[in-house]
Amino acid sequence: MKIPALCPLDGRYGGRLGALRSVMSEAAFTASRVRVECAWLEILSGLKLPHFKPLTAKERQLLADVSLLSEKDLDIIRALEFDGFQNIPATKHDVKAVEYFLRLKLCKTALKDRLNWLHFALTSEDVNSASYALLLSDGVEKALLPALLQLQKELAKLARKEARSVLLARTHGQPAVPTTFGKEIRVFGYRLSRQIDELKKHSITFKFGGSVGNFNAHMAAFPAVNWPRAARQMAARLSRGSKIKLALSPVTTQVDNRDSYAELFDNIRRADVILLDLCRDMWQYISAGLVHQKAVPGEVGSSTMPQKVNPIDFENAEGNLQLADALFELFSRKLPVSRLQRDLSDSTVLRNMAVAFGYALVAYQSVLKGLSKISFDRAAARAELCAHPEVLAEAVQTILRAAGYPGAYEKLRDFTRGRPMTAALWKEFIEGLPVDGPTRTKLRALTPETYVGRARKLAEETYD
Repeated sequence: MKIPALCPLDGRYGGRLGALRSVMSEAAFTASRVRVECAWLEILSGLKLPHFKPLTAKERQLLADVSLLSEKDLDIIRALEFDGFQNIPATKHDVKAVEYFLRLKLCKTALKDRLNWLHFALTSEDVNSASYALLLSDGVEKALLPALLQLQKELAKLARKEARSVLLARTHGQPAVPTTFGKEIRVFGYRLSRQIDELKKHSITFKFGGSVGNFNAHMAAFPAVNWPRAARQMAARLSRGSKIKLALSPVTTQVDNRDSYAELFDNIRRADVILLDLCRDMWQYISAGLVHQKAVPGEVGSSTMPQKVNPIDFENAEGNLQLADALFELFSRKLPVSRLQRDLSDSTVLRNMAVAFGYALVAYQSVLKGLSKISFDRAAARAELCAHPEVLAEAVQTILRAAGYPGAYEKLRDFTRGRPMTAALWKEFIEGLPVDGPTRTKLRALTPETYVGRARKLAEETYD
């Protein structure tokens, strides 16, 4: 752990970020910019522009190799931006630093005669927009989606395992009717699966039309070229090998419209809200003694109360989900809005997108860890359910209504509401009803443990 770290993601949670650090870090963003610049050079090569000798297969491979930045390469790009490097003064501009880096890197290669085509007709926001789209695509595909899919799998497994484990359902916090623990877990799994399906189908837009999106410079130099098609080719090239595709926004200002960003963040936020709901329910079940947690040897639950086994994983997840969603909500409101053709207030906000992804990923891992340590107390849940025979009131009044018994609801309301109920009282009530034999047989057969409807099947069914 890095003690001086300002942010927990670089401190106590640093070891839990996995692939996210490699695909959404500052280094990854710089590498994406290099990738975009090189990809554009390849697109230009295929347009048969005068004075541009097309790239050979070997030269294309050279560009692919250059895109794989080393730590030394990253240091050079940082120096070009902030300090200057090899007689090149500090640019104080991150995208221009990338362009100059490529010029230095390629000036002694077979591409030295085509360096003038680097960053041709582009504005910095073209490069940044495509690069951020790449980061978001990779962040979803390589970090968030795998964790969400694992959560979906674990919830489905738990639902099947506890499909027949009866549970007293509570509405408004009060005893309601019987259900099963597996079915209640399946609710969360189903809800999460819908959001995962939406994430898989999502595409992320970027703009690539020059200073204010009109291809002004492009058209001034080569008016006969179909520049929108070339920009679409960029989207296809950058999307190669990715499940979360990139798409070109056809009409923009200097910045992308970023509606696809807001849609993505809202999608993730919906998944997070579902998991937040799960964490709070698990906390309640643990508090009620219906769910137990494995005690980890040597782990401390309290500095003064040795017996404590706290639901820390679900609590940690709850807090980190709220942190992530606060940022995602800000991004959804902020990033699609830009004054006139562009203002710079989005720049520092964009740089924090990975932070929200980081807190979300840490939360998902905490939920997974929490689920791995729990066991459902079937005996305790059954005992609690059987201690509330009044939960059969719904069944009794419904059977009576089906048999044509008048005022069934009101009779059950008056008999059960606001009074302690026992099995003996139920038996006495049922035997005193003026009903026919088949109806009485149905009523006698009712038990809290069997009055679960389709709960078991709902827990076991697949909702794909």
